Amino acid sequence: MDVSALTAIDVHTHVHRSVRADPKAAAGNEDMGAYFGIGSMRHYTVPELADYYRRLNMACVAFTIDSVSRTGEEPEPSNTEVAELAAEHADVVIPFASVDPARGAAGVRLARRLAADYGVRGFKFHPSVQGFYPNDRMAYPLYEVIAEHGLVALFHTGQTGAGAGTPGGGGIRLKYANPLYLDDVAADFPDLDIILAHPSFPWQDEALSVATHKPRVYIDLSGWSPKYFPPQLVRYANTLLRDKVLFGSDFPAITPERWIRDFENLEIKPEVRPLIMKENAARLLGLAG
Repeated sequence: MDVSALTAIDVHTHVHRSVRADPKAAAGNEDMGAYFGIGSMRHYTVPELADYYRRLNMACVAFTIDSVSRTGEEPEPSNTEVAELAAEHADVVIPFASVDPARGAAGVRLARRLAADYGVRGFKFHPSVQGFYPNDRMAYPLYEVIAEHGLVALFHTGQTGAGAGTPGGGGIRLKYANPLYLDDVAADFPDLDIILAHPSFPWQDEALSVATHKPRVYIDLSGWSPKYFPPQLVRYANTLLRDKVLFGSDFPAITPERWIRDFENLEIKPEVRPLIMKENAARLLGLAG
């Protein structure tokens, strides 16, 4: 990956479709699409994602979501598919994995294999969907593997479009997404790099507090249009957290083009913009230089 040639690194994109799936299934998730005002939200494979970001001259972090304990189904596409296809598109795609903490010892073995044999750069957790508090000790063996391999742990925080507007919110419980639970994780794993994904509504102040207090906690800005960012998030991004805030779109729910268009109207200092768009992520992911 030629980082110097990239205009940006998007640290938060979803792969919803396997290359083995029927191409006609590319459109789906109408509830999420309606929430973001984009109609039926298209589902992308890793090669399609790579083509999209290559045209934009950007790189992206890509992952699936493993919530087998809630759905009873293996993630599709699988972690191994995402990692293997990302290796074929390594000029623009950075693979993360996702392992449901409820898998227990089997999940720990899977995480170790993904880290050692498949070159993933981090792991995505979605506590609201997976149904666990991030500081639940059942997840700690997974964190140990991630820290041991020097990888990144990315946690969904706050409320975004997942389940919004559906009966019962799709069964998603927002309580698990309070970023303050990550303060325990950051204290117990001081060598673990943690990303708090999304502006953490309604707990933005908690997220800013954890990120300023714990040296290895970062914030990504995905899942919201920048025009809706709370003032304190913008203020901290310009100052205390200028080296710890990351561009993320939540693609395909929000396109990077739309996100950047709104970001350009935000009062971000000129010298801070390149940090957020690329440089902070390149350093965190070990891509710089």
